[in-house]
Amino acid sequence: MPNFNDIIETITMIQEENLDIRTITMGISLLDCCDEDVDRSCEKVYKKIYNCANNLVKTGNDIQQKYGIPIINKRVSVTPIAMLAGASGGDPVKYALTLDRVAKDVGVNFIGGYSALVHKGFSPGDEELLKSIPKALSATEYVCASVNIGSTKSGINMDGVRTMGKVIRETAELTADRQCIGAAKLVVFCNAPEDNPFMAGAFHGPGEPNCVINVGVSGPGVVRAALAKADKDLDLTQIADIIKKTAFKITRMGQLVGSEASHRLGVPFGIVDLSLAPTPAVGDSVAHILEEIGLESCGAFGTTAALALLNDAVKKGGVMASSNVGGLSGAFIPVTEDEGMVAAVRSGNLTVEKLEAMTAVCSVGLDMIVIPGDTSSEVIAGIIADEAAIGMVNSKTTAVRIIPAIGKKEGEELEFGGLLGGGPVMKINQSSPAGMISRGGRIPAPLQSLKN
Repeated sequence: MPNFNDIIETITMIQEENLDIRTITMGISLLDCCDEDVDRSCEKVYKKIYNCANNLVKTGNDIQQKYGIPIINKRVSVTPIAMLAGASGGDPVKYALTLDRVAKDVGVNFIGGYSALVHKGFSPGDEELLKSIPKALSATEYVCASVNIGSTKSGINMDGVRTMGKVIRETAELTADRQCIGAAKLVVFCNAPEDNPFMAGAFHGPGEPNCVINVGVSGPGVVRAALAKADKDLDLTQIADIIKKTAFKITRMGQLVGSEASHRLGVPFGIVDLSLAPTPAVGDSVAHILEEIGLESCGAFGTTAALALLNDAVKKGGVMASSNVGGLSGAFIPVTEDEGMVAAVRSGNLTVEKLEAMTAVCSVGLDMIVIPGDTSSEVIAGIIADEAAIGMVNSKTTAVRIIPAIGKKEGEELEFGGLLGGGPVMKINQSSPAGMISRGGRIPAPLQSLKN
C-alpha cells in the first residue's frame, strides 16, 4: 500500500511547488538516413523521425493523465545534422526545414540536433552547417542548434569559437523583429553530453542507440519549499541533507515517467537528467533556493559556494533514485528563465562576471543572458572562449547561450514569453579581444586530459 503521507506530499509538490517533468525527449539516430543526394536524405530524415516519434506526444499526455504528473514538453533530438550534410553536400538549410516540418507534424515543442561537433577541427559538412545556422534558425520555428567547440581531451577549437561569435550575432540580427529569438535557440558547448534532453543543446550523439527516451526533471520550487520549512538554525551540512532527500523524491518521479514512456513506446530508456530547471513562474527559481540558504540576494559573495552545495547535493540525492542518471544533471542558471535571477540582475546584485564564476560549479554555463545589441562578434567569441576554458580545465560541461539584443542598450528589456521568459540587457565588458580571436588555431588540451 502506498504511504498516505507520501501521496499527499507528492500532490503538494505538483499543485503548490511547481514540480513537473520538464521534458521527455526522444533521441533518434539519423545515420541510416545519409545519402549522397540532399533531397533524398531529407526525405529519409522525415520518414524516420515521423515513424519513431508520431506517438510521443500522445504517450506523454497519457502518462500525465494516468499519474497526474505534469509533463511540460515533448521533444526530439537527432544525430548532428553536419554528419548528414557532410555525406550529401548541398544546402544544409534543407535539413532544418525538414526538421521543422516533421516537428510540427508530430506535435513536439522543439527538435534539437541542427548541430556540429568541431572540438578538434572541421570535417566535411561542419563549416557549411555553421555558416547556415543564422538562416536555418530564422526560417524555422521548432529547430534548435548547438555546436561543440571544445573538450577536455581535445582543447578548444578557436577557429570554431571565432566563427560562432559571428554566427550568434548574425542569428540575432536575422531575428531582430522577433526579439532576437534565433540566438535563444543556439548553444555553444565545451564537453557537450550526447544524451542531454534539454533544449536548445540537445542532440543525439553518435554513440547513442537507434532510438531512446531521455527525461529531464524540474523542481526548484520543491527544493525551495523544503528549505523554507526547515529550522533556520540548521547548519549547511544539514541543509545539504535536506536537498539530497528532496532531489531523491524528484528523481524518483522522473524514473517512473521514463520507464513508463520507454515501455509504451517500445524503445530503450536512456537517462534521467537531474538538473533543476527553473521557469519564469513565481516560486520556481534556483536563485531563490540560494537565497533560502541564507543570501540576501543571488549574486552576493557566497553565491558560488551556495550553488556548489546545491549542485552537489542534487547529484548525490538524484543518483540514488535512478540507475539511469546522465545528461547535464545539476542546477541550471538561465537568467531570463529564472524570476529570481532576473530580479537580482535588475537590482544590480548579479553581474555577468559573477555568473561566469558560478558556472565553474553549476551544470551548464552562461545561459539565456541578454547583452547589448552593438556587442561585436569578437567580444562574443571571447565570452565563448572563457566559458569553454572553464569547462575544459574542470572536466565539466559548460555552454554559452547569449542573445545580442539588436537595437537595444543596457537596461532595456527583451521578452520571449513561455519558458524562455525575458529580462534586462546586461552590462558587459566591451574591451576587445579581437587580436587574440583573430589568431585562430587551437588552445591545446590541458594536462588533465592525460588520464589513460
